[in-house]
Parts: sequence; C-alpha cells; structure tokens
Amino acid sequence: MAEINVTPMVDVMLVLLIIFMVTAPLLVAGVPVDLPAARAAALQQKPDKPIAVSLDSTGGVFIGDEAVGGDALADRLGALHATNPDTRVLVRADRSLSYGRVLEVMGEIAASGFTKVALVSQPPKRK
Repeated sequence: MAEINVTPMVDVMLVLLIIFMVTAPLLVAGVPVDLPAARAAALQQKPDKPIAVSLDSTGGVFIGDEAVGGDALADRLGALHATNPDTRVLVRADRSLSYGRVLEVMGEIAASGFTKVALVSQPPKRK
C-alpha cells in the first residue's frame, strides 16, 4: 500500500482553524482606554509654530484663541493649508466631549489637506 495518510494533516488543520476562529474576534474588540492622560514625555518639536485647534466642553471649535463655527472651520483650515501645507496641527479636546465629535473635527482637518495631526494630552500629576 503506497498511499499517503492525510488524516493527521486534516486534524491539525481543523484545530488551527478553530484556534484562529476563536482568537480573531478578540483581536478586533480593543481595550477601553482613558485618552486624556499620557505618561509619555513631550516629543521633540520643530521650531515652526503649529496650528492649535481646540474643542471646549460644549463642542465649540477654536483655531488658536478665535472661535470658528460651522463651515468656517473648513474654509479657515483650507486657507492655512494653502499658505503652509507642512504645518503641524495640534488638536486639544475637552475630556467630556464624545469621541465622535473629536473625530468630526479631525476629519475636517484631514479633508483640508493637513497630514501632520496630533492629539494633545496632559501628563499625569506627580505624586
């Protein structure tokens, strides 16, 4: 009898398939995190001045210290991008805001053409 017995190979493949089916949903779920606090040290920044986009607790948007409402955000960011496309944008959002609101503003920043966008957090208080 010169046939190859494939039964052990099929058994191993079924076990691997079951393992991957069980672990795949666990990799997608993610872990809940509290984003506003960070333990990382400040990154080395280039000397150019970044654009600060802030969101207060009511959801109001500010570029620097100037309030920007509605569609004016996209227009202002487009004008700033036209003058210097390599400028960094720092997004500062109040802790009480919903994640969706922050993503809406970040989406408008990305749509205006900026590619260097960062979220600003406070370092934890030292004991």
